[in-house]
Amino acid sequence: MNLPGMQKVLVADDDAINRQVLAELLKPDYTVLLAKNGAQALERATRHAPDLILLDVMMPDMDGYEVLRRLRADPQMADIAVIFISGLDRPEDEANGLKMGVADYIAKPFNATVVLARVALHLQMVRQRRMLEHLAHVDGLTELANRRRYDEVYANEWLRTQRNGRPLSLAMLDIDCFKQYNDHYGHPAGDRALRAVARAAAGHMRRPADLAARYGGEELVLLMPDTDGAQALQVVQAICAEVAQLAIAHAASTASPLLTLSAGGATLRLHKGESAQDLLAAVDSHLYLAKQAGRNRIIWRPDPNLAPTPAPAHG
Repeated sequence: MNLPGMQKVLVADDDAINRQVLAELLKPDYTVLLAKNGAQALERATRHAPDLILLDVMMPDMDGYEVLRRLRADPQMADIAVIFISGLDRPEDEANGLKMGVADYIAKPFNATVVLARVALHLQMVRQRRMLEHLAHVDGLTELANRRRYDEVYANEWLRTQRNGRPLSLAMLDIDCFKQYNDHYGHPAGDRALRAVARAAAGHMRRPADLAARYGGEELVLLMPDTDGAQALQVVQAICAEVAQLAIAHAASTASPLLTLSAGGATLRLHKGESAQDLLAAVDSHLYLAKQAGRNRIIWRPDPNLAPTPAPAHG
């Protein structure tokens, strides 16, 4: 029985017995996907994004070399680890596969112990690589996505919005008088406060594509694809309300005796051909307006579906 979170291995071989033997060998530890030819291997790889592919070289219609070329040409599948399993055992055959980017080469008839050991080794390398990639995208203090990750996701979501015509909302949050908070309570307390605000923001990013990121200093950015202005404003209001409920004392604030947020937001104006930079600039300017208006408030770019702005934060 396959357990949630098990790594996925795609076995692509035109020989039914080989497929069955490999499937039985791997099933206790991995989620196993099967393909009987090259075209099916590409289809399964596209749909399921396996962690590793065991790929037969000699298959009719589309051999393993062509499957590998197509995998490497597709940005979504280019990084999938591939092990060639082949009856071709000449050194030049193995060298050719390695030059093309396969992770390993197993000769037929294969030994079960060798297959298990090499599969385990390469899947461990996949896990380690993904852990490093994850750490490269995470802010160490808040454990939110970092600026680099936000930039990547924002660019991709903006392009997706251009294709599907769905709304894209963006908001920036800033802790009011945070420098004064650090000066009054000390930087360790400031770090704790920032982490508390980050947890509140992350807790309201409930859709799979939603992203909360540390934009810089005490500023957080919220990216909400497929979310219209009214929905996005409600999310920001809920975050501000939760921060107010934390009742974190801020004796040095000019906005409130408790820690509060200022926020600016907007939803992409597709009908006006707004660029990704234009949307970000609009959000930044509305955050600035919220600060200028006295802080502890949300100013959202006017939208026919929204109540009049500014919308005061609760607290």
